[in-house]
Amino acid sequence: MKQDIIELIRDALGRLVADGTLALEALPEPQLDRTRDPAHGDFATNIAMVLAKQARTKPRDLAQRLVEALPASAAVARVEIAGPGFINFFLTEAAYHALVPQIMTAGPDYGRSQVGAGRRVQVEFVSANPTGPLHVGHGRGAAYGSVVADLLAAVGFDVHREYYVNDAGRQMDILGTSVWLRYLELCGEELTFPSNGYKGDYVWDIAATLHREHGDAYRVPADAVFAGVAADDDGAGGGDKEAHIDDLIAAAKRLLGDNRYRFVFELGLNTILDDIRDDLAGFGVDYQEWYSERTLTESGAVNKAIERLRASGHVYEQNGALWFRSTDFGDEKDRVVVRDNGQTTYFASDIAYHMDKLERGFERVIDIWGADHHGYVPRVKAALEALGDDASRLEVLLVQFAILYRGGEKAQMSTRSGEFVTLRQLREEVGRDAARFFYVMRRCEQHLDFDLDLAKSESSDNPVYYVQYAHARVCSVLRQAAERGIVIEPSGGTTHLDRLVEPQEQALLRSIGRYPEVVEGAALKAEPHQLTHYLRDLANELHTYYNAHQFLVDDAALRDARIKLILAVRQVLRNGLGLLGVSAPENM
Repeated sequence: MKQDIIELIRDALGRLVADGTLALEALPEPQLDRTRDPAHGDFATNIAMVLAKQARTKPRDLAQRLVEALPASAAVARVEIAGPGFINFFLTEAAYHALVPQIMTAGPDYGRSQVGAGRRVQVEFVSANPTGPLHVGHGRGAAYGSVVADLLAAVGFDVHREYYVNDAGRQMDILGTSVWLRYLELCGEELTFPSNGYKGDYVWDIAATLHREHGDAYRVPADAVFAGVAADDDGAGGGDKEAHIDDLIAAAKRLLGDNRYRFVFELGLNTILDDIRDDLAGFGVDYQEWYSERTLTESGAVNKAIERLRASGHVYEQNGALWFRSTDFGDEKDRVVVRDNGQTTYFASDIAYHMDKLERGFERVIDIWGADHHGYVPRVKAALEALGDDASRLEVLLVQFAILYRGGEKAQMSTRSGEFVTLRQLREEVGRDAARFFYVMRRCEQHLDFDLDLAKSESSDNPVYYVQYAHARVCSVLRQAAERGIVIEPSGGTTHLDRLVEPQEQALLRSIGRYPEVVEGAALKAEPHQLTHYLRDLANELHTYYNAHQFLVDDAALRDARIKLILAVRQVLRNGLGLLGVSAPENM
């Protein structure tokens, strides 16, 4: 409906250009918005005010000429000029009635479009270090990224979903060393586990696999492991936990040798990565690619990025390290890309990774990060600019971690300590549907308090239950019709739909007409919460209608109209829930 009116306006503009009223090299895309007050029509445009100066006339005079140039349309009842030059469009009832067969014919495609015109977009999300299971904080980024990607695909973008696997670096060495130390304990060695190691039960599980399959093959006396190792933090200001764990990593590499250390390292990495893959698949999250950080070094991409920065004069040496002049691009301080020991930094890998993203030909790159990475955004953009790339092609969306509450008590989440609620545990407790819906109900940058008790409740206070129940209610009407021997024929054009005169019916017709606009807006603005709010409002209108009127009435024409309407509503609910990765049950 919206696009049809835009085409009418474009046609009118073309006529004014042809008769010399407007001098335009190209027709602008008119902005058309839903009106908030029905007294002002269904849609309004400010195109006359936008072009008045160019046309050298008053906005209201130009608006009048545009109205006179509009082609006739059976969908438009009347057009009015308001205020300084707004043009308000009032649609006919027939236009809304025509939506019902359109929706039923389009089925799952209703609401989809080709706004994106096949442009390639990469969405990278979650990308949690494979140092432990995904927890409920990661779940929000997973749900948000998944829905944003699906929304973009729904409006015609070619979307590539990607997980960046941080399978190199210090945190992975801490994990590998933690697994080995737990293994040594299972071998009978007595040791004090480092305060900065990974302590979760999953580390014990990986160590147990190593011990079960390889016995004492990787055993080294604890005294040899801890010989010469810096003291751990004693909690009273003594010792250095960072130096302690780094010395233990060095001892593990030295005592095990390259091959045996790499085996333990890979066992920890692959066990956790397999768990993450399985967990995300169970959460309805799929990727086209799992991109390994190590491939950046192995392929020479990191060195290539550093050399490009060197060639452009944006790096310098100081105290044995190589620094990127990120302050030249607005960052608060310069950043190290190669340490004084010759090792490249995480940041160097990130520069190479984003350079590679743009080289792969994505027109738009969307990174979805935790809000605690906000300070990282300017330095990555600075690096792209220094490389001569278009930094505007990178968009970083920051997601606040969700805070989980059970019985009014806040749950702790720390991967290092092992005290956290996993995403798998959340799914098992509240279900995938509730988890995904709750995660995307608010803007990504807003804090989210996840109330477990509410998510599990079967009441109108639970938003996902409320929406799903609306879908199930329509299905129940169809079952009742079948039990009475009433034949449902959803096809048949707009026959009998003029019988839909009740306020609740008019509200539903207008709401289902808005659905394509909601999907487009949610996709282009990366705001899935627009869709959740819309679905809650539509469900509320359906419940209100259901409670106020009978559908299976004796009047066959009225019954036909009402059933057609609720079938269209059901289709919209199903389509919207599908984009959220939420099921549309027929029984509840």
